[in-house]
Amino acid sequence: MTAHPSPDPRTVGPTDSSLVPRYAGPATFARLPRIDQVDHADVVVAGVPFDTGVSYRPGARFGPGHVRESSRLLRPYHPALDASPFELAQVVDGGDIIANPFDIPAAIDAIQAGASGLTSSGAGLLTIGGDHTIALPLLRDVAERHGPVALLHFDAHLDTWDTYFGARYTHGTPFRRAVEEGLVDTEALCHVGTRGPLYGKKDLEDDRRFGFGILTASDVYHQGVLEIVDRLRSRVGDRPLYVSVDIDVLDPAHAPGTGTPEAGGLTSRELLEILRGLRGLHLVGADVVEVSPAYDHAELTGVAASHVAYDLLTLMTLQRRA
Repeated sequence: MTAHPSPDPRTVGPTDSSLVPRYAGPATFARLPRIDQVDHADVVVAGVPFDTGVSYRPGARFGPGHVRESSRLLRPYHPALDASPFELAQVVDGGDIIANPFDIPAAIDAIQAGASGLTSSGAGLLTIGGDHTIALPLLRDVAERHGPVALLHFDAHLDTWDTYFGARYTHGTPFRRAVEEGLVDTEALCHVGTRGPLYGKKDLEDDRRFGFGILTASDVYHQGVLEIVDRLRSRVGDRPLYVSVDIDVLDPAHAPGTGTPEAGGLTSRELLEILRGLRGLHLVGADVVEVSPAYDHAELTGVAASHVAYDLLTLMTLQRRA
């Protein structure tokens, strides 16, 4: 019989839905307590309402609030992982990290400082964006504590381009900058779910030169989830791991509310099963980005993003109690 970690009696969990209906009360993530309502935090969920780095549809600045609203129906027991994350660790909503919407370099500095303030006590951080520009300052913060980290990047796009209109810091460039700055372990990098047209073959050649492996959406379809998980686990090993999920990794049928949709993406089931297959890896941080509510319908994208975030934070709580 598998031994499961005992609940932590010090933790404060989500608002009791038998007392306050799920559609009522403050919209913290999964109706968790705010960080100022507890005496310590093991895992913090924070928003970054920033989308100045987008190249097509705007609106991801409203993503954190939308995902929080969509997370109201999340429940405290995760049957697929056989875990009650809010009992295993004190998980809180840390509010939003505020960034200058008119100055991208200043915003990047503010996001890094905000992340550092939330993690300085040793808490893990799950961030809800915001556009993918925010991954760079988040990786800077993680690398300060863990050194260069393994990176699994779930996205329709590579996000390793050099510049847009001469700008080095955009939502299409964070992982090129991360490699250049030595924030990631170039022996343990992989994109998952990429697809769609590129500007040229050189995009792929540059990406390989940086050390990235690529598992396309077609690879997931043809090889299946179990093979993909085996390949990712082999690539990451026991290194500290950061997971970055652009919600456009999902097909627009599952996530229409995003800035740069591409046909032929993963299903929400495939993405969640791949994430669950990462159980036991040394997950030190994660983000879920690029939810643009104005293009969402019936909260399809918000619900998908909230479940992705829930799976990631469950993995983080299991890691901390391992």
